Amino acid sequence: MRPDVQDQVFSIIAREALREPSELSPEMTLEELGLDSLGLVEVIFAIEETFDVSVPFNANEPAASQFDMSSIGAIVGAVERLVSGGKPSTAVA
Repeated sequence: MRPDVQDQVFSIIAREALREPSELSPEMTLEELGLDSLGLVEVIFAIEETFDVSVPFNANEPAASQFDMSSIGAIVGAVERLVSGGKPSTAVA
C-alpha cells in the first residue's frame, strides 16, 4: 500500500467513524467501526473529492459494486488502483 493513499483513506474513514486514524487497521471493516449506509456514502464522496476519482459504487446494490469495500485495506487498494488509472477489482462475496 502506498503510504500517502493509505494515510488519506484512513483519515477519511476515521473522520466519518469519529475515531483517530491510529485506531484503524487494514483488516477492520466499516461495519466494525459502526458506519451505516449514510457514513458509507460520505466516505465514498470524500474519497472521490480527495483523490479526484469516480468510485464505481451503487448504493442500492453495494454487493454488486466494482469497488471492494470488504475492509479498510481493500478500500485503500481499490483507491490506489483508481488513482493509478486502473479499474478497481470486483469484491468476491
